[in-house]
Amino acid sequence: MFKLPVGELEGSAVQMVEMYCKNLPLSKDLDSQESMHGEELLSMACNVLIQLFWRTKNFGYFVEAIMVLEFGVTIRRYVWQYKILLLHLYSHLGALSLAYEWFKSMEVKNILMETVSHHILPQMLVSPLWADLNNLLKDYLKFMDDHLRESADLTFLAYRHRNYSKVIEFVQFKERLQHSNQYLVARVEAPILQLKQNADNIEDEETVLESLKCGSHFVELSNEIGSKSLTFNEDLQSRPWWAPTSERNYLLGPFEGISYCPRENTMKEREANVRRVIERKSLLPRMIYLSIQSASASLKENLDVNGTRSDPKVPSELKLLLECYAKMLGFSLSDAIEVVLGVSSGLKSFEVFGLDLIDWINFSVFLNAWNLSSHEIGMANGEGGLSQAWHCVDSLLEKYVLAKVCSMETLISSPWVDLPVLVQLITEPLAWHGLVIQSCFRSCLPTGKKKKKTGVADQSSLPHLRDSVQSLCDTLEKVMKWLREQINRPEDENLETLLSALQKSGQNEGPGQVFQIIETFMSSKNDTELGDRISQALKSWSSVDVGRKIVTGKCTVLSEFLRICESKLKLLQALKHQIAQV
Repeated sequence: MFKLPVGELEGSAVQMVEMYCKNLPLSKDLDSQESMHGEELLSMACNVLIQLFWRTKNFGYFVEAIMVLEFGVTIRRYVWQYKILLLHLYSHLGALSLAYEWFKSMEVKNILMETVSHHILPQMLVSPLWADLNNLLKDYLKFMDDHLRESADLTFLAYRHRNYSKVIEFVQFKERLQHSNQYLVARVEAPILQLKQNADNIEDEETVLESLKCGSHFVELSNEIGSKSLTFNEDLQSRPWWAPTSERNYLLGPFEGISYCPRENTMKEREANVRRVIERKSLLPRMIYLSIQSASASLKENLDVNGTRSDPKVPSELKLLLECYAKMLGFSLSDAIEVVLGVSSGLKSFEVFGLDLIDWINFSVFLNAWNLSSHEIGMANGEGGLSQAWHCVDSLLEKYVLAKVCSMETLISSPWVDLPVLVQLITEPLAWHGLVIQSCFRSCLPTGKKKKKTGVADQSSLPHLRDSVQSLCDTLEKVMKWLREQINRPEDENLETLLSALQKSGQNEGPGQVFQIIETFMSSKNDTELGDRISQALKSWSSVDVGRKIVTGKCTVLSEFLRICESKLKLLQALKHQIAQV
């Protein structure tokens, strides 16, 4: 199929949809929960249209594939394959709120939580839809924890009844769930989501960290993950051809056909990737905690608000974790420091970050926090070392946030593939840097009876705080300007852009041919032939409504992201005002 000419592929998609429409009367007496005659034809037509989109980069084929599936699901809402394909198409398009709605409509329960969640969880983890992600993680972890508890009881019961084959079966099944890669990822991501949600208030963040035992348990998980056996229980056969695993999406690259990759190689690649992710993510809660402590200690002249000496172990432990983090990125600590300082100053190419952009900027944030109390970069680089570390973080955040904004097209037809990276930049490194700033500023101020005559505990870092807050404010304002431009664009204008991609050029080629089959069928359908159920279902079909739903779905994601940015800007502006008063 990947070697057929474009014209033949278009013809086959047209034939499939024509055949589906022609055969609809054959299903008029079927119950809505029974499979209809030829319903797989629409899935096949969708797959052909997506291949045409991949080959030609003509967005019309992509919209056409969505229309075909939405038409099919209007007639019968119980077709899982339609929903899975729509979920992935909307995810790719950036309308993740719609993708999540389709996932919820599948009513995934019990063991399917483990085998089917992979369709939506990876995308949600890097999205601004925090409330939905929280529900998804909570439901998944509840099922897994409950099932692991129940399986222990079932194993004991089977043993009492001397049903030893069942005992073995239950034990093996429990082990598969216990070592599930998805379960481990969810256990790490759930607390990180809490930290993201509370990062705009340092007191709330400290409460979360306290409930997580300051991240100590997760450091143990990071150390142990290398020796843990992982299981992959996902049903990958149900995924679309263009996204065979959550790590791979052929549509993001040039058309090259599908190359065969042995399953063993794919599994090894996935396992190595998951281990890396869990290793790094598991260090975050502890590094955030230590960064807050380190920033606080640096401005108290080693005395906290009660006059007691700060813990000298904080800088040494943070340095140890920075060494681990750098090693995971493939560098020694000294070389990693050289890399981030070099990239931020323009002496090194950003390409050295590769696919680990977020991890590298996280590293620079924690490096700055550590340097506030250790001054090791200052010792190596003279008096400018302290300002160099601050400037490094501000520069990297500004450079890469604005680069991602500039890289995204403004048209509604753009999939905005860089949006998840932009969301991560704002909700991870920028958020953690905000916590370091909050901790520093809080320590600058006198407290209660220990108030100093000077009026502030330490003014040496105020210029760096002032510059950093201003830099982050400027960066966020530019992101928010882009978001508002997209959200406030007239809906009719977006709708026209979207639907114009389906308009035929007058020749029998290009997108729109399949869509025209559906429109012609709708204008000439015979309700008597189709039967009452199908006729009633088709009354709710409207291509304009589908287009409007796509526009709204994309704007919903952007609005949630804008809300997150507004919260962060509000915090920073308050800090800016307070710093000006000192």
